[in-house]
Amino acid sequence: MADEQPITPAGFAALRVRYEELFQERPKLVETISWAAGNGDRSENGDYIYGRKRLREIDRELSHLSRRMKAVKVIDPAAQPDRARAWFGATITVTDDAELERVVTLVGEDEADAGAGRISWRSPFARALRGASVGDMRTVELPGGTRDYEIIAIEYGG
Repeated sequence: MADEQPITPAGFAALRVRYEELFQERPKLVETISWAAGNGDRSENGDYIYGRKRLREIDRELSHLSRRMKAVKVIDPAAQPDRARAWFGATITVTDDAELERVVTLVGEDEADAGAGRISWRSPFARALRGASVGDMRTVELPGGTRDYEIIAIEYGG
């Protein structure tokens, strides 16, 4: 999976929903720009200027989303053959030396949200946890220094 860019089915669906939202917004915006362009002086026409700017933003994001949807590989965590180890899509509960528990889910880069406990499959923390089993100790290099974590639980959604 080194060169693959994995994503969960939910992550791919979120990309698709965002793409569809923008795709639906675009024709209405083009219509507004056309209407605003017919009102005369475009240099001081807020509808025209804002519309063109927003259209560029939408086109840029549509292009980005299209490229991402082609580049990723959807991997269903529930279909993981080795559920005893931490692989893509696993929700892992770890504890550190201070007995503080942390729950993280290994997801694709497009769906990572550290605040929600979803960390990128390619992050240093995730790389340290890959392949671990319950009871394993893993050392993680963090900006604040090195920290040891024990894997308490591994789950795969379904």
